[in-house]
Amino acid sequence: MDVIVSTDPEKLDIDFIHSFLTTSYWAKGRTKKEVIITIQNCVNFGVYLDGNQIGFARVLTDYTVFGYLMDVFITEEHRGKGYSKLLMQTITNDPRLQQIKRWMLITKDAHNLYKQFDFKKVENPSIIMEKLTKTSE
Repeated sequence: MDVIVSTDPEKLDIDFIHSFLTTSYWAKGRTKKEVIITIQNCVNFGVYLDGNQIGFARVLTDYTVFGYLMDVFITEEHRGKGYSKLLMQTITNDPRLQQIKRWMLITKDAHNLYKQFDFKKVENPSIIMEKLTKTSE
């Protein structure tokens, strides 16, 4: 079995990504148009097994100060095989992202994965603010 992680936007299967995200706890209801817009404005990583997409992640970034890791997933039938670690290794080693000083992400259930890549709980969460709109997830 041949597994690769690619940043080639032409390889991304938008229907696959949209289908997965709309069933996730963090992106329920996201429209296909919204998925396309988010992909157009991020650095994207597709995970492919024998040419078929099985995972995805994206980074919203200014390439220097801040990087926000989002929409990270491997389909359920392919979990537990090291593909999420390969995806994270590829993201953290991407030459374009080496200058980022602060990385952030939000997760409900994948803390152990991200800890392996030096993510940790925010030391002072009281400095973090958010603004949710009516259309926010």
